[in-house]
Amino acid sequence: MPSPILPISNHPSSSASAATTVVKAKIDADPLATILISSKFDPEKAIPITPVLPRASSFNSTSNVNNNIVSFANNHQQRFLRTSSDSSLALLADETPRQSISREVGHVAAETFYLSGLCLKLLSYLGVGYRWITRFLALGCYAMLLMPGFIQVAFYYFFSRQVRRSIIYGEKPRNRLDLYLPKTSQGTKPVVAFITGGAWIIGYKAWGSLLGQQLSERDIIVACIDYRNFPQGTISDMVEDASQGISFICNNISEYGGDPNRIYLMGQSAGAHIAACTLVNQAIKETGEGDSVSWSVSQIKAYLGLSGGALSYSRFIPFDIFKDSNVKPAVSLLPPVILFHGTADYSIPADASQNFADTLRRVGGKAESILYDGKTHTDLFLQDPMRGGRDEMFEDVVAIIHGEDEAALAKDAVAPPRRRLVPEFMLKLAHDVSPF
Repeated sequence: MPSPILPISNHPSSSASAATTVVKAKIDADPLATILISSKFDPEKAIPITPVLPRASSFNSTSNVNNNIVSFANNHQQRFLRTSSDSSLALLADETPRQSISREVGHVAAETFYLSGLCLKLLSYLGVGYRWITRFLALGCYAMLLMPGFIQVAFYYFFSRQVRRSIIYGEKPRNRLDLYLPKTSQGTKPVVAFITGGAWIIGYKAWGSLLGQQLSERDIIVACIDYRNFPQGTISDMVEDASQGISFICNNISEYGGDPNRIYLMGQSAGAHIAACTLVNQAIKETGEGDSVSWSVSQIKAYLGLSGGALSYSRFIPFDIFKDSNVKPAVSLLPPVILFHGTADYSIPADASQNFADTLRRVGGKAESILYDGKTHTDLFLQDPMRGGRDEMFEDVVAIIHGEDEAALAKDAVAPPRRRLVPEFMLKLAHDVSPF
């Protein structure tokens, strides 16, 4: 979901960026069953008992029992993580239609309750000042204008058999991801690991459902990674979650028909920041000595940043981190970086993407920024996709992903226009009242 991003510091664009910038016209299973085995034994209150076995034998037996218990807990946890997705699919196969509908309705109710909580949390941070009241009213109008599209996307998200929701990828809260699968299963598919926005406060995996639906229609698998938000987690926690999600995708996506050699990392708004930090952090790990890694930057074909920016948070600074001479060697490991931004984005000005691309190029990275004239923070991610037909940013993303697949490019050229979800006059009004 697009988000009103926190203020950032803009840096003036160098003259070099203008020459290299392309301007386009108008163009979240239950928590892990953690087995906590704790025996609060108080020796002061113990009843003296003459052991049947010698002390050494008794100690060894107790030790063996404890070891067996711990071993059981570890094996149980590993089996739970490994089979959660498979068992859930087996349960789906055994359900009657009435049970299936009941389960889906229950899931919708739970998700609605959860999303309402996220909205209330956002309001608690915004406060009740005049400026925020007006923005809240604008947000309400904006949401109502796009409601026809939201309803259709929500129906697809909850009821489509092409969507695999809440696959567990880690042990922490909200370590879940959604998979959007193409209807055809012939051959392996390229994969987009997507991290949604939400101002680091209300980010949620379902925000990527529209993108997941439309990319899957072009034979691309989309994995929307959920992550802990503030105050549940810090930026470091968000980066850790994103890294675990990417690791799961790199190591398991072949089970879902994905090609582990064609994985693209993408993020929108705050999610673009988290994704960029995760990628840079992983590259730094790989240039270090003795750091163990569960996935490699080399497995990522390209990084696609949508309406994101370089933001100052502790050591996770995509701009300034490259000033460290110890970090510069990591740049050579990074995949190509392509940044998409609208020139009318007031939440995160387009200069943020331009300056990030300039910084990467200065230290030897491969980066470019693509600007879309007159597009706001939400136009590229919501209004344009809901308009239907063909929008240039979407086609640019698909062209990058299918760039080495001539057959896929040929199919893209004759792909039917996307279906309109919202009337044009409502989209124009949404553009005008958008608080983002």
